[in-house]
Amino acid sequence: MASILIVDDEPNNFDVIETLLSDRDDDLHYASNGKSAIASLDLFAPDLILLDVMMPELNGVEVCQQIKAMPKWTATPIVMVTALSSKEDLARCLEAGADDFISKPINRLELRARVQSMLRIKSQYDELQTLLKSREDMVNMMVHDLRNPLMGILFGLYVVERGDLPLKLKDKVSRSLIAAQRLQALIDDLILMGKMEQSQIQLHRTKVDLGGALGSAIERFTPIAAQKNIELIGRLPEPGSVVNADDTLFQRVLDNLLSNAIKFSPSSSEIVLAAELTAAGEAQIQVADAGPGVAEELKESIFKKYETGTRMAEVSQIGLGLAFCKMVVEAHGGQIGVRPNQPRGTIFEIRLPAMSL
Repeated sequence: MASILIVDDEPNNFDVIETLLSDRDDDLHYASNGKSAIASLDLFAPDLILLDVMMPELNGVEVCQQIKAMPKWTATPIVMVTALSSKEDLARCLEAGADDFISKPINRLELRARVQSMLRIKSQYDELQTLLKSREDMVNMMVHDLRNPLMGILFGLYVVERGDLPLKLKDKVSRSLIAAQRLQALIDDLILMGKMEQSQIQLHRTKVDLGGALGSAIERFTPIAAQKNIELIGRLPEPGSVVNADDTLFQRVLDNLLSNAIKFSPSSSEIVLAAELTAAGEAQIQVADAGPGVAEELKESIFKKYETGTRMAEVSQIGLGLAFCKMVVEAHGGQIGVRPNQPRGTIFEIRLPAMSL
């Protein structure tokens, strides 16, 4: 049984639609204006909204815009019911986010066809979301299950690395350990992203020394950068520069940005990690490399899950690192972006409100 919300300031129009759909097994609800319609969304949980355009206070176009701006209801089909017939008016309805429209006076066959079409689309969307949720749950379960065997591998590599080994073999063990640590970081990122998407993670803010955090990140990644003869340069803020941060998540953001920079930087180049507090107390952190750069059309998409930008041979690109950084930074009220590094390369920049991260 589908739930249909009919929004019209004329009760008689609801009676007409109810009569035209009387042989369908739908649950019809009525709202007499836009405000009450928006307020009743959670109560009626509509699968479809039939929305009158010409209403006092909030007109149908404004109501449509507000509903489509709500993440929970953005996929709910909205059919505009209107006496307007000009192409400009219909275009305004579609630009506001409406999925379809039907003209007054309402024709029974047309109404039924449009209702059936929109409900079919909504049903397909719901089935897809269920499938995606099941797949996400399965992935999360597999990711959790990978942790235990990986910890055994890491422990074994730690023990072997500290043993008395030939120099050549010791180097290979060290490389294997670094690869295993990267895999561990990826698994942790996946778990954290899943929790953040479901609003299950809480930020544990403490006063974090900005210079100390950057220095620790450089120390962690110097051995990895050395494998490509890349020099990590730190431009640290003035002593005493402090941010109110979830230290663990903040360090992981720095790790992901440095890891990306090393992957895409050519051998024998430099990566600069810099930070400062602005006069307004805002924290500004930059990671600058000399890699291939990011195309203008990809500057937004690279921060989405599983988006990798330009593919590069022999470079592992999963598309989770930057998505993780964006989620963490925005959870703390900040912004992350990318711009060109002159004469070549990329600068990833994080801007955080004063004492917010």
